[in-house]
Amino acid sequence: MKSVLDMNKLDRPREKLLTKGVAALSEFELLQAIIGSGNKQANVSQIAKSIQKLLVQFGHDIPPSELRRVTGLGSAKISELLAAFELSKRHLIVGEQPIIDSPEKAVEQLADIRDKKQEHFVCLTLDGANRLIAKRIITIGTLTSSLVHPREVFADAITDRAAGIIVAHNHPSGSLKASNADKSVNKRLKEAGELLGVNFIDHLIVTRQAYISLT
Repeated sequence: MKSVLDMNKLDRPREKLLTKGVAALSEFELLQAIIGSGNKQANVSQIAKSIQKLLVQFGHDIPPSELRRVTGLGSAKISELLAAFELSKRHLIVGEQPIIDSPEKAVEQLADIRDKKQEHFVCLTLDGANRLIAKRIITIGTLTSSLVHPREVFADAITDRAAGIIVAHNHPSGSLKASNADKSVNKRLKEAGELLGVNFIDHLIVTRQAYISLT
């Protein structure tokens, strides 16, 4: 298995974390960053792979006895890992994020843009259970296919490891009629979602009083 030392310096987990942020790292890379380095028994990638398998089996409740069986993992690292797992559990609020399984529930998340005087294009990223991961404003201004590019919409979805997205924008005029630009953007995003393997669930147009779906 490839060692961290064999990687380009900027691609190494700790360097990547500092330059791109923790959200840019995979679970495997986060483990590598926590472990830091390997030893003569196993390199950091091999250790991280073993711990990743234990996470699949036990979640964040890995018994210390199982960690002691991991080749290359000493008492100090075991303590650091157990402390990190416990800290994450204490700050994890299960069920806090809403489940968005209908247009009506998506619209509930859009109250802040419905009466804006400029068009706001928003993306909701969802996990496999349709639970909201994040809501982001992608652009502000008149909607055009050049302004709303698929790479801007799907970049965060890929970082979030989202299973699907819902996009929406407001019409300050109050009209719910989809423009040619609306339809063009919708088509491009649908095609990009199919290519990237991210489910393009819905595209909503909202006004102060109502909404429609373009899908």
